Amino acid sequence: MKKDVKEVIQGEEPHLNNLLTQEDLSSFKGMVDELRDTWTKKQMFRTETEARFSVLQDNRYPTKAAKYWQCVREQSSYLDNLMNLSFDYRRNDAKIKWLEGKIDKEEDEYKATKYQIDLDECKFGKASMEKVAKHRMREIKMWSKLKGEFNDGTFNDKDVNQHQLESYGRQYAEKARQLTENSSDTDKFNVLGQLQSLQRIRKSGELESSYKEREQIEQNGKPKT
Repeated sequence: MKKDVKEVIQGEEPHLNNLLTQEDLSSFKGMVDELRDTWTKKQMFRTETEARFSVLQDNRYPTKAAKYWQCVREQSSYLDNLMNLSFDYRRNDAKIKWLEGKIDKEEDEYKATKYQIDLDECKFGKASMEKVAKHRMREIKMWSKLKGEFNDGTFNDKDVNQHQLESYGRQYAEKARQLTENSSDTDKFNVLGQLQSLQRIRKSGELESSYKEREQIEQNGKPKT
């Protein structure tokens, strides 16, 4: 991939002659290796540091269960992105082959030039997609690692519903604690209303039958009759 992108950058040098001044073009030529290195190591998507403090922030996901299920959501999202990228990559490869065939047979100079520009663009796009795919996979593995870290056996990792009463309860208790006399009436109404509902649901035990029914389905494949 590094070699491919360097070749694409170098291949575009003659055409940059019409876009850049001679001084800038000379600088560009002298920076090809540096620019390839920059392109290779530029950050894409979140680092583990960012995942831990920004995505899985404690006030939003206050329990290990809440963090685990957010990891599931994040990993699922990146899997979807990787699969869609794979389809785009296949389409781009097919277009490259089609363009190479058209260039070999095209006699019209304008059309041949246009096909070559499209081909160069597709080759750069291919290198970019390979870089994206690598980092999509890096995040998928990172979320897998974090899932394993938070899944300590103290909560149900099959049913997302079961942790939410406690997790949301802690989250909204913290939100309520942050309210001040300057908070808007809308914020107070929403936060306090949801917190009171969570407390009522927990006190009433109205979700217990749902939990038990779900556990029965997981164990036996069908609910009790």
